[in-house]
Amino acid sequence: MSDTTTPARAAGTKNDEMSHREIVEVLVGLMSALFVAIVSATIVSTALPTIIADLDGTQTQYTWVVTASLLAMTVTSPIWSKFSDLYNKKFLVQLAIVIFLVGSLAAGAVQNVPELLAARAVQGLGMGGLVSLAQSILGSIIPPRQRGRYSGYLAATMAVATVSGPLLGGVVVDAFGWRWCFWIAIPFALLGLVMLQKFLHLETIRREVRIDYWGALFITIAASLPLVWVSFAGNDFAWWSVETAEFLGAALVALVAAIFVERSHPDALVPPRILKSRITQLAILGSLAVGVAQFGASVFLSQYFQVARDHSPTEAGLLMLPLIAGNMVGATGAGQYITRTGRWKGIMLAGSAVLVLGLSLMGTITHATPLWHLSAFMVLMGLGTGALMQNLVLVVQNTVDVTDVGAASGTVSFFRSLGGTIGVAALGALLASRVTDKIAAGMAQAGIPASGQGTGSTLDFDKLPPAVAGIVRTAYADATGRIFLIAGVIAVLTFVAVALMPVTELRTTIRKEEPAEAEELEDALV
Repeated sequence: MSDTTTPARAAGTKNDEMSHREIVEVLVGLMSALFVAIVSATIVSTALPTIIADLDGTQTQYTWVVTASLLAMTVTSPIWSKFSDLYNKKFLVQLAIVIFLVGSLAAGAVQNVPELLAARAVQGLGMGGLVSLAQSILGSIIPPRQRGRYSGYLAATMAVATVSGPLLGGVVVDAFGWRWCFWIAIPFALLGLVMLQKFLHLETIRREVRIDYWGALFITIAASLPLVWVSFAGNDFAWWSVETAEFLGAALVALVAAIFVERSHPDALVPPRILKSRITQLAILGSLAVGVAQFGASVFLSQYFQVARDHSPTEAGLLMLPLIAGNMVGATGAGQYITRTGRWKGIMLAGSAVLVLGLSLMGTITHATPLWHLSAFMVLMGLGTGALMQNLVLVVQNTVDVTDVGAASGTVSFFRSLGGTIGVAALGALLASRVTDKIAAGMAQAGIPASGQGTGSTLDFDKLPPAVAGIVRTAYADATGRIFLIAGVIAVLTFVAVALMPVTELRTTIRKEEPAEAEELEDALV
């Protein structure tokens, strides 16, 4: 699994660029690896109501089954990305697949929600590596001007995985039980290992390895504490309380420590020189709302269809197809346009506007919204996220040399995942609070005593009287619209961030430096 560690054509000059066929062969392995992670995530989204009901979980735990994997993916993505600049990328990708495989095996064997959360965290660790390394490898073998085309292939594969995930998850849950939603990832993981071993042949530039341990620790703490706080605030303690001050105070201290370490470390996880770029700063701001839309949509839409509208997991997967179709068209179309024209700002600005519109329309849904209205709104959401997700990474990669492409990719991915993770946790907490209020109001209006009837702490409707079950479903449906409306407000920041980005030309070489400068840099590194 180890490759030669010498200056490589994969990271070389214009004359050493890989052919289209060679790039596609590499992409086959990368897409196989990504397919594993994405299918697993989307299978879980449709299976979650069944899983939580079977394990007797709560709405907060429902959200944390998703948040646990997203948190692990988020806090480890910059570490994986930095390692890709220091170590052999092929070995790291295969290691990430093995970690993900272990997490999948464990998740299918759990007996309670805490065990499931731990297994999902292990899956998230592997997912962080797969997503970060795919972008890093793509950035190290393809010039930015041509990268939009192949990013479109990447996005199309992700869309296919997302399509097959909910459908496969629905069928598996209905036919075999939810545990097979995790175990079914095993053959895909093994296929990814085989394909990468055969097709991925990358050489790395030799350089001194100086691991930023303290930076990794403080970044992890700073990202984790706000997520834990959001999940418990409002339920276990008040939003404005001593506990809130402790959580956020500790997170602030960790953030200050992380900034100090990153500024002083010679090989920081998040190099300050990357963050100094105005494009990078605006891309980070824009990626936060994209993360909320990307992760929040799959979680809360699946719950809406199954819990609020009483559809089966298979039906929920089918009903989410418009979102996936929009994502596929937006990603591939934007990628092809950027490659052919070299212009990126206009298409990304249009994607931002469509995302705001789609999320705002989703903010109007209730228990009586026609499904064809939902389908149209989901298409708009998909078009917006598809046009933005990979291209926000592309414009940042264009500002750095190939030796920093991993850290640059990881920086944007980190904040996108952070936005999605915080968004899912925060919006999930707001949803749980609003659902509880609506259930209480509905039961009072119906003259049903609240005590002993359940107020949304369980999603197992078989245990609820029919009258109470109807009230709970209506409460979930009417509360979900508020979640998407808040996401729409956040998406306005993405539009503003893209609008403020300076227009830059996408270079046609892999390296940022001229060939002579690149050779001098390689000699210095060797």
